[in-house]
Amino acid sequence: MYSLNLPDYPYKIKQENNKTYIFDFIRKKYLVLTPEEWVRQHFVHYLVTLKKFPSSLIVIEKGLNLNEMQKRADVLVYNKTRNPLVLVECKAATIKITQETFNQIARYNMVFKVPYLIVTNGLQHYCCKIDFNKQSFAFLEDIPMFDEMI
Repeated sequence: MYSLNLPDYPYKIKQENNKTYIFDFIRKKYLVLTPEEWVRQHFVHYLVTLKKFPSSLIVIEKGLNLNEMQKRADVLVYNKTRNPLVLVECKAATIKITQETFNQIARYNMVFKVPYLIVTNGLQHYCCKIDFNKQSFAFLEDIPMFDEMI
């Protein structure tokens, strides 16, 4: 797979029926290793180990209904009172982050209404804080620690 702008971690890979799988430590199961899954697993591990996000508050591929269409958010993180806090959109390292990527996560946030949005392709990471009262947002220089967000 690709080198990412994220710390490496001791991931578990297995081969089965000519397919490669990676272990998802949040869902506790092996998933087909796609380029996007590679980024998602590395990014979630980064959130848990370096940014101190509790793994028990992370949901991967959270379903949502948007304009009568079933969609899935890549990563949704809850705060300690189980309210949605952070929404993460992951793209493969070969996919450039564009305005459409930000539009996608903004559409998903019409459902979740989280104060933090993160977009990553494993090479570039963007985090913005939403101020719902002022109806504005600001890009942050770094992804805050979990305890700084709540």
